[in-house]
Order: sequence, then structure tokens, then C-alpha cells
Amino acid sequence: MSAFASAGAGAEGKAPDPVLYPDLVAAGGIDAALRRIASDLGLDLGEVPGGAGYAGGGPARSGPDAYRQPLTVHLASEERAFIVSGWSRGVELVRGRTPDLHQVARAAAVWRSGASLHELRALCPFVTFGELAEAHERGPADAVAVKWRQLRESLHGGVPSPTVRSLVEAAFAEPKLRQLYPFTSQRSLHFTTCTGYPFTWVVPFVDPLQDGRFRVCGPSRRAVIGETDTAEEAVALVVRNLPADIGPAVAGTARD
Repeated sequence: MSAFASAGAGAEGKAPDPVLYPDLVAAGGIDAALRRIASDLGLDLGEVPGGAGYAGGGPARSGPDAYRQPLTVHLASEERAFIVSGWSRGVELVRGRTPDLHQVARAAAVWRSGASLHELRALCPFVTFGELAEAHERGPADAVAVKWRQLRESLHGGVPSPTVRSLVEAAFAEPKLRQLYPFTSQRSLHFTTCTGYPFTWVVPFVDPLQDGRFRVCGPSRRAVIGETDTAEEAVALVVRNLPADIGPAVAGTARD
């Protein structure tokens, strides 16, 4: 597989700006420029597709790293910059921005090799990642634990309502929900059985209401299970309507 998904300037895939990207214009496109750099530097990028939006593809070995998608590369339109993003199993693990296409090619080769996130950043300092990405790299249990902690910490700044905070704390106190990957959408609290996007919709979710009460729905948004006066009652209603075979969240997406 290739290591890249190279794109034209901007999201629309227009031809590169000759002022900002004369090297790409001279080479005949970003894919041709990458192939030339890979040849000059002796980098293994796999196949570099022409104009497909990818610049250096899947990993060269099996194992967990085999789920890495080709590194995507987009061109900034206001200044010269290559914007890269690396996804694996529905999670964006890395991103970066650099004006140097040689750095992009090196990052794609390292990404494709299956190097760890820290190894990638050590060799390609323009690449960044966060604590949650590191947790995903370690495995789904760590990703779930870090996601819950980050969600709870984000609710201590006084911005969300006490209703939302009480709901998150009540859900975290329930072991059957604490093993699932939490996410919020328009104030609703959801629980998914996978850690990558798109998420599953097999677990009921909770909507905090304006009057301080709670509405439990699901799995579809149109299916209302009931309304409760307290967060604890809402969580208990979710638990009573969990699938019988519910278990800890797994790596991957709903499509898997």
C-alpha cells in the first residue's frame, strides 16, 4: 500500500498555486514531486497515487500498525504549507504543518514503517499528537480511561451547566458505562462500543433538558425510552436498556 494520500491545493483539489508551489507545478503535481523526493532520499513510500488526496500509504508490516491509513496531505492556499493528517481505526493520531515537502516525505516513510508516535515525532518534529492519541496507541482500555478523564476535567471550568456535570459523574460511577467510550453531541451524552469514528449507536444516550430533568433515548434519536428527575435515574434507565452482550469498548469503528 502507499504511504500518502496527496491532494491539490485546498479541499477542492485545485491545481497547486504556481507562486506558492512552483516545485509541484514543475514536477507535474504533488504525486510526481513525492515520487522524485522518495527516489532521491531512498524512502519507501509504497505506491504514490496520482491526485488521489494521499501521499504515502498503509504500513509495510502487519500487526496493530497495519490499520494505519495513508497519510493525507493538503495544500494551504494562503501560504506555502503542507498539512498532514494520519488516521488509524477511525482515530486521527497525528497531524502537522510544514512548508517543506521533503519533511512530508520523511514523515510518510516513518509513518508507513510502523514507528511509534514518539519515534515519529523524534524523527519528524513538525508532527504533533496528544495524550488521547497516545492512549489509543496503547489500546482501547487506555483510550476509554483517558477519554473519560478528559471529559470529566473539561466540565470543571464552570462553563457547562451543573446538570451536564452531574450526568457525566453519574455515568462514570456506573461500571457498565465506564467501560464504554463516551462522547458528547449537542449536550447529549453518548456511549459507544468502539473507540473510533464512526461510532456505534447500540447504547441509549441521555439528553439534559432545560428544566434540569433528563430524557433517555435510543438507540435511535427518535426512540424515547423515558424521562427522569435525576442524573442517577437517567443512568439507571440507560443501564436497564443496555444490550445483553455489552462489553468493554474495542478498537475500530462501527464499520468494522
